[in-house]
Amino acid sequence: MKISYNGLWKKIIDRNMQKKDLIDELGISSTTIAKMGKGEKVSLDVIERLCIFFECDIGDIVSLDKEK
Repeated sequence: MKISYNGLWKKIIDRNMQKKDLIDELGISSTTIAKMGKGEKVSLDVIERLCIFFECDIGDIVSLDKEK
């Protein structure tokens, strides 16, 4: 199983943002953004900051891709 951050990428697009904006706004490292791009695990602290920023629940930005 692989983690999918497609919900997050959609939220970024919907707000007309770029991944770099998350680095600047939330202090998330570029390494963490790269991990998310590869579907790797990141800390719950990062997920929490994203949820607060986008005013959403975890399931809105992260899901499990059972086919991979």
